[in-house]
Amino acid sequence: MNKIVGKKIFSENVVGLDIEAPRIAKARKAGHFVIVRVDEKGERIPLTISSADSVKGTITLVIQKVGVSSRKLTSLEPGDTVLDIVGPLGQATHVENFGTVLACGGGVGVAPLLPIVEAMKKAGNKVISVIAARNKELLILEDQIREYSDEVIVLTDDGSYGRKGLITEGMEEVIAREKIDHAVIIGPGIMMKFASMVTKKHNIPSIASLNTIMVDGTGMCGACRVTVGGRTRFVCVDGPEFDAAEVDFDEMLMRLNGYKAEELKAAEEYSCKVANK
Repeated sequence: MNKIVGKKIFSENVVGLDIEAPRIAKARKAGHFVIVRVDEKGERIPLTISSADSVKGTITLVIQKVGVSSRKLTSLEPGDTVLDIVGPLGQATHVENFGTVLACGGGVGVAPLLPIVEAMKKAGNKVISVIAARNKELLILEDQIREYSDEVIVLTDDGSYGRKGLITEGMEEVIAREKIDHAVIIGPGIMMKFASMVTKKHNIPSIASLNTIMVDGTGMCGACRVTVGGRTRFVCVDGPEFDAAEVDFDEMLMRLNGYKAEELKAAEEYSCKVANK
């Protein structure tokens, strides 16, 4: 069960894994995620399904090395197995023919954006994608995004690839010349905050996929609670997508940074342990 059958290195810290999970591959829809446990001592980590092949019975996960569990997962090779994969979880993306959809992805957020771009295009929408990263090395899945987009704008913070600039600049450029009927925003918390400010300013209906801390994936633990429209919601069961204009991003960012020091310490200790083997 859960054998790794393919691996792709996007950069030093971002890895894609193709994993056998036939029932999940058959049932998943755009927006769904899984909870993964690498081994018996591993924590439960949420990962959005980037793509799936129902014929081969595989799902593709794109993982960024952050903590110990993500480092363990990205160190696995084809032939290795993952202990647990639970899913598909969460609410699938609402897809319809809106008209023109602006798809905005930052960093590894392009991975969960990909199935949404594909679904929106297949539903008859004109899809304009704006993808961005800090530098060329961190930009992923450009070719796949282009396959399902009518237009793609690529930006990097340092100008090492595409155009130099922030994702909000690309968004403003498109909005100035196109009537946007719907927007999708996925990426780091701070990027989603400012991107949602752009769509809110222009009164564009938009959703944001929140990558807050999730633990059990069923809503029982409450670890992934966020405030949306003044109400407490749980990302794992109510989301992961919410009306971007109503999300309290400042609260979400504060909660995301709550255990950063402990995570960094654990990651450093794990790296030292691996190096000394």
